[in-house]
Amino acid sequence: MKEVIAVVRINMMNQTKQALADCGVDAFFAHEAHGRGKGFVNPQILEGAEQGYEEAAALLGEKGKLYPKRMITAVVDDSQVSCVVETIINTNQTGMPGDGKVFVVPLNDAVRVRTGEMGLKSIS
Repeated sequence: MKEVIAVVRINMMNQTKQALADCGVDAFFAHEAHGRGKGFVNPQILEGAEQGYEEAAALLGEKGKLYPKRMITAVVDDSQVSCVVETIINTNQTGMPGDGKVFVVPLNDAVRVRTGEMGLKSIS
């Protein structure tokens, strides 16, 4: 089993949800999130702002803010990982900064609370 975590633009959530369902993944979590990529901030300006230089802090302006995103988490069988990752990329890729990120994390086990089922049975 793997946990696939994706951060996507808010306006792409409905398309992503439908694309995941088409890929066979109906069960997932979606969370509100805020963040930014490192490409949005000049590291020298950020360092100056951290050192207390008001000019540097003023230059950060809008580039230093956190942007609203959605974080999707799905636990899937190993055989579904490539479909899920490709689906998320194909649905959200515009070629512009802010398209998002996908993380794949190994998962040792899962337990369905209601029945006590473990492993793949708990997620199917």
